[in-house]
Amino acid sequence: MEDAVKKILFVNSEIFPYLPESDIARIGRFLPQGIQERKKEIRSFMPRYGCINERKNQLHEVIRLSGMNIIINDVDRPLVIKVASISAARMQVYFIDNEDYFHRKQVYRDENGKFFDDNGERAVFFARGVLETVKKLRWAPDIVHCQGWISQILPLYLKKVYSDDPIFSDSKVILSLYDDIADEKFSDDFREKIMFGDITESDLDVMEKFDGVNLAKLAVRYSDGIIFGSEKISGEVEEYCRKSGLPVLPYNAADIESGAYIDVYNQFYDRF
Repeated sequence: MEDAVKKILFVNSEIFPYLPESDIARIGRFLPQGIQERKKEIRSFMPRYGCINERKNQLHEVIRLSGMNIIINDVDRPLVIKVASISAARMQVYFIDNEDYFHRKQVYRDENGKFFDDNGERAVFFARGVLETVKKLRWAPDIVHCQGWISQILPLYLKKVYSDDPIFSDSKVILSLYDDIADEKFSDDFREKIMFGDITESDLDVMEKFDGVNLAKLAVRYSDGIIFGSEKISGEVEEYCRKSGLPVLPYNAADIESGAYIDVYNQFYDRF
């Protein structure tokens, strides 16, 4: 098995060109391509935000993967999976879709800049949707690389709910941290929305406050390696990472600018 091709699952909050260019969106676009070119097998996921033009980007529903329901707080919501190809990269992107969560035109703030009240619930749906879809694909990732706040519940679910599933039993979680929502607050019922499977109150004890800082800390707790994707991240989160004892890859602006980060990240994956 030493010669088996390593499989990397990318769980992204943003990918260019489906969303405007940003640090996260550029890495979401070019990192999977680069890793694929380095002879690893990849799958890439993001939410199907309502601002993504399906016709222009040639998204289409994957009927064989759709049709499941995700139950959150006793409410059933249909999981719809769509896919598009980035032909220049020779790779596909899978989109997690649901009318209630992802058909609004804004990404995660309304037209007045207010963080959506249901963003926590959207993150829960996204995380569970990705994991259920990967199970249905029967594709066992060696590394699950989470990028951006909306992916940050996935490490908890993978380690506490899905770890006995043969698809995920050997998966390691790499978490890229950015300065995206540190100061944002989630709704008061966020804890109830997260609860699922064998998760207990003690598993969520870092969530004293329902904010971006503590969500990032929750993700760190259930990850195996950390990448600092921004020059500035919350000092509290950075300290938590340092104290975790996990391998940490520091931010390197020159590598991000030149594209050299792809080789650095690839070597980081090979440590696990």
